[in-house]
Amino acid sequence: MDMKLLAVFDEVYKTRSVSRAGENLGIPQTSVSLALGRLRRQFNDPLFVRTSDGMVPTPHAAELVQPLRQALELLRLATKQQVVFDPATSQRRFRISMTDTSHLQFLPSLINRVNTLAPSVHIEILRITPATPRLMESGESDLAVGFMPELEAGFYQQKLFEQSFACVVRKDHPRIEARMTATLFKREKHVAITAAGTGHELVERELERLGVQRRVALSLPTLPGVANLLANTDLIATVPERVAQMLVRIANVKALNPPFEFPTFSIKQHWHERFQQDPANRWLRSTVADLFLEA
Repeated sequence: MDMKLLAVFDEVYKTRSVSRAGENLGIPQTSVSLALGRLRRQFNDPLFVRTSDGMVPTPHAAELVQPLRQALELLRLATKQQVVFDPATSQRRFRISMTDTSHLQFLPSLINRVNTLAPSVHIEILRITPATPRLMESGESDLAVGFMPELEAGFYQQKLFEQSFACVVRKDHPRIEARMTATLFKREKHVAITAAGTGHELVERELERLGVQRRVALSLPTLPGVANLLANTDLIATVPERVAQMLVRIANVKALNPPFEFPTFSIKQHWHERFQQDPANRWLRSTVADLFLEA
């Protein structure tokens, strides 16, 4: 069994697609199909079955994936295979797991940068879910960006910047002018943004520690749409500072310093050790880091 067969097996397992596996490996779809045929004969098993969800692995393929990946890594090390990534010509598909906060903060800038440096590269955004660590381990997610304490252990990480909080209200709020006081914070109604990566738990824990109860009138599981909500109601939202700055740019709202000193938190990018030396992943991580350094 040669390295190409192992690479095809691994890529089809990750992408659940013959065509996408071919794109990522830089080989024709017909070559992937031929390689799959050889693998099926080798193991006397279909390995992957076409369904509405893509090429789903059989139980036997699920048992094989880890030992075959280990064999692939050993072969690459033994042959000292040098993988070259050229962003200008690559047709690689990158899968990035991202919080709503990251969507709003830097996704447009990332797409513009990638379109300039790597015009044929495709970016696929995945939501942060409890399955994200497993997707990163299996290679189905190349990178995760945001505030994700659940990825602190077991993954490589790079701090991009430190984040604090701000209170956002509509510009013509009838009772809140240039300063958010503790009295106003306690008296006015709030919208609680519970989306992953917003630091909502940090705010809640600090308020509980201070013995402050805010009047939550609405809880939202997502950030998109909050700008229009705040611009057309008297609600207060306590959100990450960079999110507040973005809301000020796109809606009729203003950002004010909170009356309490909330803890800061770090926005990081995370990746699995299997991608530590991968040239394509290193290029992607460098591109993301550069965007935050410029912000």
